[in-house]
Amino acid sequence: MKKNFMKMMAVGAVAMGGSMGAMAQDVNLPAPDMKMQSMGVVEALATRHSVRNFSNKALSQQELSNLCWAALGKARDDEHRTAPTAMNRKEIRLFVFSAEKVWEYNARENSLRFVVDGDHRNLVAGGKAFSQDFVMDAPVSLVMVIDFDLFGSQNEQALMMGCVDAGNVSENINLYCQAVGLATVPRATMDVEGLKALLKLSDKQLPIMNNPVGWEKK
Repeated sequence: MKKNFMKMMAVGAVAMGGSMGAMAQDVNLPAPDMKMQSMGVVEALATRHSVRNFSNKALSQQELSNLCWAALGKARDDEHRTAPTAMNRKEIRLFVFSAEKVWEYNARENSLRFVVDGDHRNLVAGGKAFSQDFVMDAPVSLVMVIDFDLFGSQNEQALMMGCVDAGNVSENINLYCQAVGLATVPRATMDVEGLKALLKLSDKQLPIMNNPVGWEKK
């Protein structure tokens, strides 16, 4: 019973910036809230805008679950996602960067697979060469990676379609954030080589886009 209690406490601290977050490794997220209040899709399209001014307010684990699901979650069945991909190859992988850890999102299980400890949002910001420091203020950043092994090819067509599919995921994030009052901005700037080394990616896996997400600083 004590073990289960500690596990629940650890999971509850995900993305909240507290010391308990350091205890969590793999995380089972709560089910996405399909009945959440939000603006309609037409209003979200009409009012969507990029935000580069984030507060340090953390996301709850429910908010993080909803966000990841909206980006690339399981849709009507195990074989389909909320974002379309060419030939349904599902070659886009989604990594979640927080101030304490990096995870990879598992759409089928709606869970986070632990990747590495530590705050590595500086790599998402752009690294030493060209850093956009506002990224460090957002509590999480979602990084999209094209996995050419999953696509089945690494030719020019595969790259083009991978970029399109990553854009689909990013647009899901943009519209979802606008609909529920979160702030985000789609970005291509990041330390690609640094991210590949951190995430232990092969030459067939390419970080291509990212969206820092949080609350707008007023």
